[in-house]
Amino acid sequence: MINFKQEIAKQIAKASNLDEKELETYIEIPKDVKNGDYAFPCFRLAKELKKAPPQIANEIKDKLVINEIMIEKVEVLGGYLNFYINRQVLTKEVLAEMADNEKYGKSELGKGKTIIIEYSSPNIAKPFHIGHLRTTVIGATLYNIYKYLGYHTIGMNHLGDYGTQFGKLIEGYKRWGNEYNLEDNPIQELMKIYVRINDLCKEDETVLEACRENFRLLEQKDAYCVDLWERFKEVSLKEFQKVYDMLGIQFDSIIGESFYIDKMDKVYELLEQANVLQESEGAQIVNLEDKGLGVCMIKKSNGSSIYVTRDLAAIRYRAQTYDFDKCLYVVAYEQALHFKQLFEVAQYLDIPEKCKKGLRHVQYGMTRLSTGKMSTREGNVIKVEDLLTEAISRVEDVIKEKNPEMENPEVEGKKIGIGAIIFHNLANTIIKDQVFDWDNVLNFQGETGPYIQYTYVRTKSVLEKTGYLPKAEEIKVEKLLDEYSQAVIKLIYSFQDSLLQVTQKDEPSILARYLIDLAKAFSSFYNENKIITEDKELQDARVYLTYSVGKVLKIGASLLGIEMPNKM
Repeated sequence: MINFKQEIAKQIAKASNLDEKELETYIEIPKDVKNGDYAFPCFRLAKELKKAPPQIANEIKDKLVINEIMIEKVEVLGGYLNFYINRQVLTKEVLAEMADNEKYGKSELGKGKTIIIEYSSPNIAKPFHIGHLRTTVIGATLYNIYKYLGYHTIGMNHLGDYGTQFGKLIEGYKRWGNEYNLEDNPIQELMKIYVRINDLCKEDETVLEACRENFRLLEQKDAYCVDLWERFKEVSLKEFQKVYDMLGIQFDSIIGESFYIDKMDKVYELLEQANVLQESEGAQIVNLEDKGLGVCMIKKSNGSSIYVTRDLAAIRYRAQTYDFDKCLYVVAYEQALHFKQLFEVAQYLDIPEKCKKGLRHVQYGMTRLSTGKMSTREGNVIKVEDLLTEAISRVEDVIKEKNPEMENPEVEGKKIGIGAIIFHNLANTIIKDQVFDWDNVLNFQGETGPYIQYTYVRTKSVLEKTGYLPKAEEIKVEKLLDEYSQAVIKLIYSFQDSLLQVTQKDEPSILARYLIDLAKAFSSFYNENKIITEDKELQDARVYLTYSVGKVLKIGASLLGIEMPNKM
């Protein structure tokens, strides 16, 4: 398919003697269709060329050699060069690509590059709560999109299975284990123990010291502590898998922090060799004050490790094992300082430069209840399993009320309910905090998952009514030149570009917003254009466009981890 943005950049480069690839990154899609299909903002060149943007725009336009078959016209508006694409050429390109490509938008752009994505990463012996849901669905979406674009993608679940919290849990179990039944509801019972021991630690410093001692014993392979720890892990993983099964999520690697314990000595050695490891009040630190990042503790005064050291060992292991180009950590913004410190200290590791440069913290905002922030220490959390079950139940109730004759309401209810939850977590810029509200999540009319699914079902309904799918090569493109058809055509054309933007910014909401825009554009097309008509050529064109919308919606939703229902 013709890359119009690339072609425009090529012509501007010839006219300005500037770098084509850099120019391509400047090209925008105007918000108002009256201003063309693409716009080049000349103010980006004003400093370098030392001229006013309108003057630059006019000078470039005068030198442009335009392929008039592809581009109908070029206009100057203020400091912008606006390009108008030939509608017939664009429509032919989209229809041909749609016909020849079962996986529309898929590419091999990432071939030869390895991307590691660490996401989900729940803590052992704690509930998989609504706060973990965002990292899980954000990471899974990034994984799906990178893979779809040809990258060798590795999804990692870095379990929180080590640290002082296990010293606390062990201490709590020592004291009150016989009071709790770990067989029936293990995570809930372990959470009760955790909350109770935390309360006691606040009251009695000696209890906190006992917890720290338990963790030190765990690191030294004390049999009793290790046996309890293994038991906590086993029951936790079984509970977590229930959630992953409901969400349809799999990982290429599930490794906990504990895997890296025997790999930390080399990290200490490398930091010592770099002369950056210092002693401070008995602890081992790396001083990052000159970087504005404070002090990074590497080892506690009692000799216990800290999770930053385990993360350093993990980076080194991943670089040696996978030779990655990018390693993404999908973790809430509350951990921003940790990752800044981690990536800074990682510069002293004996790993390839590209691995050091490829470390990236994909930050996301917190999920809050209307009553405020959640905390496992306080015990006020919503379990994801309960949340998903509730969503499915609510959708099934709606189905029974609105469409009692629907076949397989349980199956469709699951797709809609879980799809709504996933989309809610991806719909807005991920760095923003979100408040969970059922009315917003399950709104079939708003900018939600159910709205996209409803639009897809509508496209299927049209195809079922017509009972056939015309051949793409027989479509008369002149039948699709009206503004509503063209709005849809342009969006279908830009599908792969939206996926590229996701990987460039590691921002899944770009795809989520794209699907909303496509659903809205189809709704306008559907309302303004009669699809089943006496004009057979017009009907064929509109039916094929409807098919194309459904296809793109389904592919896009699947990349978000959302299944499409057959009926709604």
